[in-house]
Amino acid sequence: MNIAIIGYGKMGKAVEEVAIEKGHRITARIDAEEDWNKNLGKLKSSDIAIEFSTPAAATSNITKCFHLNIPIVTGTTGWDSQLEEIKDVCKKNNQALLKSSNFSIGVNVFFKINQHLASFMNMLKQFEVAIEETHHTGKLDKPSGTARQLAEDILQRLDRKKDCVNREGANAAEIPVISHRIADVSGIHQIRYESDTDIIELKHTAKNRTGFARGAVLAAEWMAGRKGFFTMDDMLSDII
Repeated sequence: MNIAIIGYGKMGKAVEEVAIEKGHRITARIDAEEDWNKNLGKLKSSDIAIEFSTPAAATSNITKCFHLNIPIVTGTTGWDSQLEEIKDVCKKNNQALLKSSNFSIGVNVFFKINQHLASFMNMLKQFEVAIEETHHTGKLDKPSGTARQLAEDILQRLDRKKDCVNREGANAAEIPVISHRIADVSGIHQIRYESDTDIIELKHTAKNRTGFARGAVLAAEWMAGRKGFFTMDDMLSDII
């Protein structure tokens, strides 16, 4: 495949390394606004784009790919307020987009375990739940997209919880989601249920960025020939 990389930071470079290892060709590297015009011809020869940028740039990058008829896989988080609009544009214009808050296969297994545990804990009201996430200092959004998805999945299954807050001191109807930013941490997510007699903890630790990059390249491969809006759930349900 001919792959364009949008956002050539640490994740973009990790994606490049994995893609080349798998025999794909990198056609363009977009890391600034002027790169779009400089690489226009190379972009048009791309089969797909993989995007890891910033919350402020994500929707513009996606829209540009739509205009060029380039399918896009994005792992940028922090722009969910615009997601429904982008999904609508994608579907109306017969474009292709796969969005995920986390491309790690391990994290997506973690999501499933979290969902099942939350359903079970709905019956056990003596347990309070909290989420904690730790990332590198370059991670701009708080809480992380992964933590938001974990919280949303719990909210859908735990009747006694109505909202999540990015602070300690949550009330009885809220899930506290605590964020930490530390240098050189790829990502740690922990879910904790606690009663006056027990503590149950689920934890996922990313050892490096390679797992995210492998998942993103796998998603790009899976997107070949597809049109519409997709998530990692769609891909994993098809593959597994």
